[in-house]
Amino acid sequence: MGDDIDLHLGKRLRRRRRLLGLTQQQVAEGVGIRFQQIQKYECGANRISAARLWQLAQVLDVPVSYFYDGLTETPMRRERDGVGESRGMEGRSADPLAGKERPRT
Repeated sequence: MGDDIDLHLGKRLRRRRRLLGLTQQQVAEGVGIRFQQIQKYECGANRISAARLWQLAQVLDVPVSYFYDGLTETPMRRERDGVGESRGMEGRSADPLAGKERPRT
């Protein structure tokens, strides 16, 4: 589900790091992790948490939104739309946070 997004974020991370002329080691030190983790982020093998994305944005001197630039309709939206129809949920709002929380039945 999130693989496409993870790959996109990783590519944006690599692009910005290279643009600044930084090594994976330098970025990792700035964030307080090992360079192997940066490698995993860049190839999309590991997901980047919101907190880590914030730290990376600080080290790379970009807004967090930089990492999402260029994303079109997300795979999650396409999957959610398909799943919603198959479960008979077509009457619900497209925004899952729009209504009150209800127990699943």
